[in-house]
Amino acid sequence: MLRKIHSLPGLIAALLVMLLGITGAVLSLDPAIDRLGTSIPAHLSVAELAGRVVAHYPGAEQIQRTPSGGIIVYYRSDSGAGADRVDPLTGSRIEPYVPSAFARWTKQLHRSLLLDTTGRATTGITAIVMLVLCVSGLLLLVKRVGGWRQVAGPLRGNRSQRWHAEVGRIAIAGLLLSALTGTYMSAATFSLVSDGTQDEPDFPATTSGGPPAPVARLPALAATDLAQLRELVLPDPRDSAAVYTLRTSQGDGYVDQSSGKLLVFRAHSGVRDTYELIYKLHTGEGLWWLGLLLGLCALGAAWLAATGAIVWWQRQRAKPRIAGNSPAQSAETLILVGSENNSTWGFARVLHDALRKAGQRVHTAPMNQAPFQRSPARLVFILTATYGDGEAPSSANQFLAQLARRAPDPATKFAVLAFGDRQFPRFCQFGKDVDAALGALGCQRLLDLATINRQSSQEFARWGLAVGPLLGLALDLEHTPAHPKTFPLYLRERIDYGIEESEPTVVLRFDAGASPAPAGPLQRLFRRHRLPHFEAGDLVGIIPPGSPMPRFYSLASGSRNGVLEICVRKQPHGVCSTYLHGLQTGERIDAFIQPNPQFRPASGKAPVILIGAGTGIGPLAGFIRNNTGKYPMYLYWGGRNPESDFLYEPELKNYLADRRLTQLHTAFSRVHNGVHVQTRLTEDADNMRKLIENGGQVLVCGSSAMAGSVRMALDEILAPIHLSVLTLKTNGRYREDVF
Repeated sequence: MLRKIHSLPGLIAALLVMLLGITGAVLSLDPAIDRLGTSIPAHLSVAELAGRVVAHYPGAEQIQRTPSGGIIVYYRSDSGAGADRVDPLTGSRIEPYVPSAFARWTKQLHRSLLLDTTGRATTGITAIVMLVLCVSGLLLLVKRVGGWRQVAGPLRGNRSQRWHAEVGRIAIAGLLLSALTGTYMSAATFSLVSDGTQDEPDFPATTSGGPPAPVARLPALAATDLAQLRELVLPDPRDSAAVYTLRTSQGDGYVDQSSGKLLVFRAHSGVRDTYELIYKLHTGEGLWWLGLLLGLCALGAAWLAATGAIVWWQRQRAKPRIAGNSPAQSAETLILVGSENNSTWGFARVLHDALRKAGQRVHTAPMNQAPFQRSPARLVFILTATYGDGEAPSSANQFLAQLARRAPDPATKFAVLAFGDRQFPRFCQFGKDVDAALGALGCQRLLDLATINRQSSQEFARWGLAVGPLLGLALDLEHTPAHPKTFPLYLRERIDYGIEESEPTVVLRFDAGASPAPAGPLQRLFRRHRLPHFEAGDLVGIIPPGSPMPRFYSLASGSRNGVLEICVRKQPHGVCSTYLHGLQTGERIDAFIQPNPQFRPASGKAPVILIGAGTGIGPLAGFIRNNTGKYPMYLYWGGRNPESDFLYEPELKNYLADRRLTQLHTAFSRVHNGVHVQTRLTEDADNMRKLIENGGQVLVCGSSAMAGSVRMALDEILAPIHLSVLTLKTNGRYREDVF
């Protein structure tokens, strides 16, 4: 529901939001431009200013002070009426005052779409829409990242989703302010709320009637600071009954031209002061720096409208299109899907097609539309994502409540496949809740709950291999999510480890050059800029020949290092690892980048604890390589044998020498009295607790089995200081990249 509240108004008003955002950004420049050409003297009275102006302009009729402090004089001369910008220190002319026709047109377009009353109503409604979009977008962001504490943390999703959310959280404060003030001002335009406008003060019944005194000597004007002036209308000196009209930020009044006394004064009401403050906050007039900030945020509104439309279109394209979906009343098998952004439906479609190919009648539907009461099916597969911090995705947010009212037959067999991201403290929590609820109803598990991290196609295929034999079927579940366009890479260097082992490891370094011949400095610089942007810890997707399914490897370098580096162990029957191990220098592969911003050290000087095993050292070595600030970094790494696969040994020794790496703790499992990395953590427990108490963050990379052992060891280590891995995850200080 919250997503609909956010997306539907956004789509309907997208063009208007873009128009108001762009025109608002243009108008935000006016206060800054006005302020650039303005000198603002301190402690200058209106009387002094008026005396200087009149000395240069005997025919002066009106003096105005702009919100940014500029002084404008309107006058009559023998050549006719005119208006000049003047220097308040001397009263002399700076330049003619000619309001910009473009600025006036832009302001009318921004305020009323050049349509007068109808246009003003439309822009007012758009301001309300912007307010709804800001509030709903903020709430969606909080849910998406897993709580308010994570709202400034790394963002997930595809490129359009990340850019939409990133710009949104940067611009949200300015957009909220503009939407709130714009809504108020629109309501005041249509008299829905008062703007505090009041009538002119009552004209004085009598004046002194004496001869006009020099304006520079009038007491009421001498007592008024120039900073308070809005407008001073000068009287006709030939009319003894005429008075000065004085308008200030506090109120309006009349001044006797002979005695200089304030004859009448009407102070502004609190409502008027409120309106003027809101007007200033909306336009930036008088607060030029705020105007520029709001202008940047207004450009963000245009960006958000465009990227929001793109995200919506991508979601529409990803909506389920299930071919051969049998009616629920005749289905043998149900596939129920819980998804927020429709990505889980791609996996469901592959399972649906595989079961149909095996001769089964299958009905696939959203979890909220589970047809338990009208389907004879006694086999149920549930594929569900978890949204935010353990919550149900939109297509499954009513499922658990429906189970309580319309439970499936206890003879039903079920299997839950949960999709999530291990960076969230409550990884796949909704899938776990669904599995527990069905079990509590007496339904029979076909297979224990399985989880898939970050939509891994490989993990999905392995799940299919486990499910197939239980059904007496061969389930070949190959799902290839849409991925970015690939780019070519050429192997420049390989470093082999453990060649005599059955599972050797190789470090591969690629660049974007087209020729295997060595390049000079200029060529290497050019090639470096041809690499797409990536950071150590991001993922590279590689599609091996003969397979549609990409394999992902953590990057041990950033694009600024000039190479793309990965560390690969040859897996038994591994299609992609075998392919990569067979590459020779100069050969080409095609790849794409999948950003992984949640797995990298946070900025700051807090200690960084890096824990890994095997090829998990790749991104950790990249983090150390880029630690040019030489902040505290501690590496705990486990390998097999120091003689054959001490990965990155020369580099790590150099990093220790130049202090990019503070300490190195290694563990080798295939030597006498071999140990694992979690043992090294336990041995260094006192230091570990000290680092964590000093704000240290933990990054773990390697196999899921290793990561599980590390979590158990750290929970024991942190127990005396009343902390846990879950607590660190919740605070964004524990991050994993496991496989």
